Amino acid sequence: MIEDIKRRALHRTKIIEGQLRGIEKMIENEDYCVDIITLSLAVQKSLASLNKLLVENHLRTHVTHQYEQGGEAREAAVAELLRIFELSNNRG
Repeated sequence: MIEDIKRRALHRTKIIEGQLRGIEKMIENEDYCVDIITLSLAVQKSLASLNKLLVENHLRTHVTHQYEQGGEAREAAVAELLRIFELSNNRG
């Protein structure tokens, strides 16, 4: 992993972890539903930010290497990225 992206991704996971603990505490305290939903939506945005970092790392490292190899490796990279794109568009 690229060191800067790794550092930022780990930082993001710590933020997400804290947000999830906050949601758990809010549910336990029976806080106002809209406040819980607001924090839940913030977690989703944080996860999207983490995913963006991970995709960036993948493109800069693995995909670059696979494209340089050509042939089946290149096709595998394209298939992976299409699968990720499809998963990201099928959120419900």
